[in-house]
Amino acid sequence: MPPQRSRRLQPHRPLRPHQWFAERLLAVLSGQRPVHWMLGHTIGEAYDQLAELAPSTPLRATHGSRPVLRHCRGAQPATGVVEAFASIAAGDRVRAMAFRLEQGADQRWRCAAVELGGERLTAGAPGCR
Repeated sequence: MPPQRSRRLQPHRPLRPHQWFAERLLAVLSGQRPVHWMLGHTIGEAYDQLAELAPSTPLRATHGSRPVLRHCRGAQPATGVVEAFASIAAGDRVRAMAFRLEQGADQRWRCAAVELGGERLTAGAPGCR
């Protein structure tokens, strides 16, 4: 009988900031988490935008399919800035989300802007209610 080999487990890689934020934004914009879950993780108008949009759950489940993050990529155009995009699927529907992260003096990343499907999520804009 051949000796048993132990499987090497891949070490768990921590999520990159843009992946972590994509998951959080999806949870809020799909109604899975309350908007105040993003308190302290946003700057500028980003929290106000999310607070106004979250009740309409723009990324909610369709036909019983819970939305999932399919892909998420980020680029660093400048030190302390990440511009990211993600694709989100719910059933046969796929949506695009883009967002900007900025790193503060405390080295923490915060969301500064969010867009869905090419439209900037601006509080009070037509179609955002």
